[in-house]
Amino acid sequence: MKTKNDRLDTLRMIISSREMGSQEELLHALQQEGFSLTQATLSRDLKQLKVAKAASMNGNYVYVLPNQTMYKRVSTPVQIKEMMEVPGFLSIQFSGNMAVIKTRPGYASSIAYNIDSSNIPIIIGTIAGDDTIFMVIREGADERDVVKALSYVVPNMM
Repeated sequence: MKTKNDRLDTLRMIISSREMGSQEELLHALQQEGFSLTQATLSRDLKQLKVAKAASMNGNYVYVLPNQTMYKRVSTPVQIKEMMEVPGFLSIQFSGNMAVIKTRPGYASSIAYNIDSSNIPIIIGTIAGDDTIFMVIREGADERDVVKALSYVVPNMM
């Protein structure tokens, strides 16, 4: 059985990989990925993910995730299942009480959201772009402890 988290992750992938301008299009895309839900549930999911509409490069209004840049959208969509199998996390580098996480294009926003939502005490917060996350870590935190804490949140971290 597919969970709400699976549905939200799939919705993030759909929005970050395709230009979708209506909830009807999103519902259809989710149905193709094996999810059955109502428009009301989709609307609540969009609100929870803080999805907005923005003008794309061709002038159409499409759904976007927070901090998502439009110019890096892929032009040939792949199946969401394929995207979910490929880890979004690429690397992490530390400098003092800061870290930079590199991700595949389109993954930074959802990974940062998962980090922030996990309320990890040694992580103060994140700022996400399209493929990069800036993270502030509490003073004195050990890098190994940060990586260990993130490994519960970020798939394929270790």
